[in-house]
Amino acid sequence: MTGGGAGEAEVVLRAARPDEAEELTELALRSKAHWGYDDAFMAACRAELTLPADAIAARRTTVALDRATGRVIGLVTLEGGAPEAVLGMLFVDPAAMGRGAGRLLYEHAVAVAAGLGCARISIDADPNAEPFYRAMGAVTVGRVPSGSIARRTLPQMTAEVPGVRAY
Repeated sequence: MTGGGAGEAEVVLRAARPDEAEELTELALRSKAHWGYDDAFMAACRAELTLPADAIAARRTTVALDRATGRVIGLVTLEGGAPEAVLGMLFVDPAAMGRGAGRLLYEHAVAVAAGLGCARISIDADPNAEPFYRAMGAVTVGRVPSGSIARRTLPQMTAEVPGVRAY
């Protein structure tokens, strides 16, 4: 899959490789830190944002590359199966935000979910990412506890997968 347009860097998607685990973890941490979280918050999130090499295939991890440089600029994971998949991670490098990589990764996850027969995708979103997911068509259905920060809750969102019926 590719994306791009006037003024945008072309983005190419491919399956992530286990040898990229450390690079992808650091990208996720950079992306999360972009929202102004302090060092203590980021340290508390490190374990949850770590993508182990042996989990890359199982979590259906896909990366976005800047075609011009070959640099990894984003990642998405899609976990579970029918009837409802889970969008576990979607992160874009701050330097690449606003260039279409996030949208392309999200659309790819929806297409993979459709191929798996999933009628919905569940997303436990960072509050700063909630507007992005809303723009992608997801709706907030509640709140869930953070996996990293005690007493913090996150928007729980869901998105219907076009063309797949729930049974």
